[in-house]
Amino acid sequence: MKKKLEIESAQQCLAGGKEDNEDSCGIKATEGQQLQTKGIAIAIADGMSGSDAGREASQACVQGFLTDYFSTPETWTVQTSAQKIISALNHWLHGNGQRKYQSHKGMVTTLSAMVLKSNTGFIFHIGDTRIYRLRGNEYTQLTHDHRVQINENKSLLSRAVGIDVRLDIDYRSIPLEIGDTFVMLTDGIHEFVSDKRIVKIIQASENLNVAARLITDEAIKNKTNDNITCQLIRITSLPGENEEEFYQKLTELPFPPILEPGMILDGYKILRHLFSNKRTEVYLAEDTETKLNVVLKAPSVNYDDDAEYISLFLHEEWAGRRISNSHVMKVHEILRKRTALYYIAEHIEGRTLRQWMEDEPRANLNTVRDFIEQITRGLRAFHRLEMIHQDLKPENIIVDNNGTLKIIDFGSTKIAGIDEISTPIKFNNILGTINYTAPEYHIGSVGSNRSDIFSLGVITYELLSGHLPYGKELSARNMRKVNYISIKRYNPEIPVWVDKAIEKAVSINPEQRFSKLSEFIYALNNADSSLVNSDYIPLIKRHPIRAWQLMSACLFITNLVLIYLLLQ
Repeated sequence: MKKKLEIESAQQCLAGGKEDNEDSCGIKATEGQQLQTKGIAIAIADGMSGSDAGREASQACVQGFLTDYFSTPETWTVQTSAQKIISALNHWLHGNGQRKYQSHKGMVTTLSAMVLKSNTGFIFHIGDTRIYRLRGNEYTQLTHDHRVQINENKSLLSRAVGIDVRLDIDYRSIPLEIGDTFVMLTDGIHEFVSDKRIVKIIQASENLNVAARLITDEAIKNKTNDNITCQLIRITSLPGENEEEFYQKLTELPFPPILEPGMILDGYKILRHLFSNKRTEVYLAEDTETKLNVVLKAPSVNYDDDAEYISLFLHEEWAGRRISNSHVMKVHEILRKRTALYYIAEHIEGRTLRQWMEDEPRANLNTVRDFIEQITRGLRAFHRLEMIHQDLKPENIIVDNNGTLKIIDFGSTKIAGIDEISTPIKFNNILGTINYTAPEYHIGSVGSNRSDIFSLGVITYELLSGHLPYGKELSARNMRKVNYISIKRYNPEIPVWVDKAIEKAVSINPEQRFSKLSEFIYALNNADSSLVNSDYIPLIKRHPIRAWQLMSACLFITNLVLIYLLLQ
């Protein structure tokens, strides 16, 4: 039976030494694919005693975090999802506190949250609630209290949710092991029950429910003067599968055979073969139910024993179904039962950008600007979902019959949220096409959105000149030696500032490129003096007539001086 992430949990949340309970806690887990892509979320909060609505604040934080986390895109990393949610909760609490209570202490709470995903734990923390890990006999505090000591007997919270518009969130990730027990406590317990006693109770208890009850009883016995909340989470199973198990999961559906016109596969009638390469077979098909023409993309039988390739093919469909943008090919959900491995996408009438470039070499600047802006809109849809395309090239872009450009291939897309899921397969870092692959991939570095900006810059250069910006393929050996070739060598009509914008986009060092797609688009359409003046340009190139005038004047003065000296 395939292993998955499983936990045992227990929690106690009581008023303790106070009349009202301002603490809150909760755990939320899902099943199926979302358990794999999102994991399990846990949260504990302690409404600040001096707050006007501490109870409402702690409950809003816990419930908001547990609910909203699972509503964020599966493509996002845990860190991105959690930090965006906590920041939004902070703004809501702060705004409501100001409106209802006219006070910055209106709705304030601490918050410690943990997400367990695959084989990793992700911790987010504000305030003085605590998270510990008990591994064997080792009991380790994983969070740091945000308190300022006023005097020997008094301390104050230095950080809390809802107290200010700006919020700093402590973040860390830790590897998980089966048997790890996480202990989440409010200060009503950790200030009144010793670490040693908590460990002893957990180790001696027959299960976590008993342990949680005994820990809260201990705090009450020790005359706690605060609310008491204890959450215990134990890792009982982790999704550790070997390569053979992973491959079996990937190959639950067989590769389809080579399909011929007239054949029907799961209700899709093959009309004609569109194209093939060593990796895929692509067909024009008709959906026999809707009568719409679609594209059926199937993996090549050459890769039926390649786990890395099959995984990437599945990710291609997974990514495509989560992007909705007019400049990205739409991948359709298949509602009928599948008997083979393939996916269905919209059919786009048109030609690839490569074909367009061959038909209309060296396009004018305004057309190129329009094309690059359209590609950027599609690429931005990837980046907003924390995806990096990694294989942007003219062959992967279609220009339809209305002049609309669409990105059509996602086979190399890096998905941040999926990368957090442990698998036994090690993927090749260089997935794109060599002429458009960002230099950082050649030296084994991790790509970023700037890697896609490099590819977009190369496409821009090629559209305007028909050449590559460095004149040759880049590699780990030569990229320190190559120099950017000014596009004006091939197309003198291009303004210097456009040339400089492209040079910045295709910089070998990713830190020297534009950090955002919008910056590149702006630089293609607006002269940037900082780019133009970044390199010294000799006067004879900037103003040749003035240079000759100055040289002539200098020679004339020199001759006068010589004549004067000869006459003395």
